[in-house]
Amino acid sequence: MNLPNSLTLLRIFFVPVLIVILLTKSPNLVVWGVSMHFEVWGVLILLLAAATDWADGYLARRRLQVTTLGILLDPIADKLLISAAFISLVDMQLVPAWMVVIIIGREFTVLGLRNIASAEGFTIEASTLGKTKMVLQVCAVAVQIVGANLALAGGHQRAGLRCPVLPALLEPRRRQHQATPAAPDARSPQEVPGCRPSLNRTGGPLCN
Repeated sequence: MNLPNSLTLLRIFFVPVLIVILLTKSPNLVVWGVSMHFEVWGVLILLLAAATDWADGYLARRRLQVTTLGILLDPIADKLLISAAFISLVDMQLVPAWMVVIIIGREFTVLGLRNIASAEGFTIEASTLGKTKMVLQVCAVAVQIVGANLALAGGHQRAGLRCPVLPALLEPRRRQHQATPAAPDARSPQEVPGCRPSLNRTGGPLCN
């Protein structure tokens, strides 16, 4: 097996690795003082797999190693990778399921038509438009994962800033309220011996 086909098989191997990382939400490590959450690892695996998609085609043309096996495996590897990425986004509640159904349905419909053409003796190579679509899909998935991670981190930061600030603003007012004695109610008559609790016109108690 030549090098381009080995890279295609490597891209297929990346598919279960990507699913495990995104669905198990691990690993979450600190590398050289930098926090590497599972979203970062998922994006790195996705971009590395996409890089093999470019590399296998480039090497196959440069080394004149374009084979029928490579022509058939390359679109299968692409569709498996994109399908795994979008299905993981549905499980992470980042994209609606109906959208992913349309995208995956379209991908496997094209793959079925390609297999039918291959059975009839026609080999359909990957077009530039198809590769551009693949690049845009990979970028969309990567941006969605990174955007969700930044939004979550920003929410935690805002919550961490808001929670201490609000009690700090209210604490001096609470202390002032506790330190200030309550003023007597002017409407309640003071208890004076020999006086009735009714009020006269001046507001004072009536005495006998």
